[in-house]
Amino acid sequence: MDDRKAIMITGAAGNLGSAVALELARGNARLVCLDRSADKLERLAAGFPATVEVLPIAGTDLTDADACAAVVAQATARFGGVCGLVNTVGGFQFGPFAKALGQWDAMMTMNARTALAISAAVLPGMKAARYGRIVHIAAGAGLKAPAGLAAYAASKAAVIRLTESIAEECRADGITANCILPSIIDTPQNRAAMPDANTDDWVSPRSIARLIAFLVSPEAAVVTGAAIPATGRDRQEAV
Repeated sequence: MDDRKAIMITGAAGNLGSAVALELARGNARLVCLDRSADKLERLAAGFPATVEVLPIAGTDLTDADACAAVVAQATARFGGVCGLVNTVGGFQFGPFAKALGQWDAMMTMNARTALAISAAVLPGMKAARYGRIVHIAAGAGLKAPAGLAAYAASKAAVIRLTESIAEECRADGITANCILPSIIDTPQNRAAMPDANTDDWVSPRSIARLIAFLVSPEAAVVTGAAIPATGRDRQEAV
C-alpha cells in the first residue's frame, strides 16, 4: 500500500461519519471527506490535528456513477489513490407494509444505490494497487425485517449482499469488504425522536468508529465479507 493514499468517508459531517473522520484523524490518516454541506465539512476539518491532510468535497451525488468517479479522480490527483472507503450515507423510512411500495425507490436509492455507485468507483484503483478496505453501514433489519420496515430492511439487505459480493470477487486482489450492523446509535436526533427510550443499549458513534478504524487498517486483512453487529453495551466511551 502506498502511504500517500487516502481513506474516503461519505456522509463525513454526519453523526457517524464525523466520528469516523475524527477517529481516523487521530491516527493521522489522509482523508477525503464527502458531504452535502461545505460548511459542515469546514467545521469538521477544523477539529482535526494540524498534521492531518484532508480533501473536503461537498455536494457529490453519490447515486451517480460519473459523479462518484469524479471524486475518486480528485482524491487520486491529491493523494495518489483511495486505499479505504467508509460509506455512512443512507436513509430511513418507517411505515406499514401497504406503504412499502411508495418508500421502495427512495430506500433503494439512498441505501443500496449509493453503496453500489461509490464502491464501483473506488474498486478499479484498489484492484490496480492490490489493496483496499471497504466498509458499509447496513442494519440488523437487513438480516431479519421487523414490522413496519419492509422497504428499509430490503435496502439494507441489498447493502449486505453487495458487500458480500465485493468480498468474494476481490479477495484475491487484497481488498476486503465488510458492513456494520449497529443497534440504535446514540445521536441527538434519536434522543429527540425517542425521548422516553431506555438508552442503555444504544451505541455511541465513537465506539462504532473505533470498530471501523480497525476494519480499514492493514491489520484487518483476514476479515472480509462480514456483517458485523455493533450491538454490545457501550461502556468505554469515556476512555
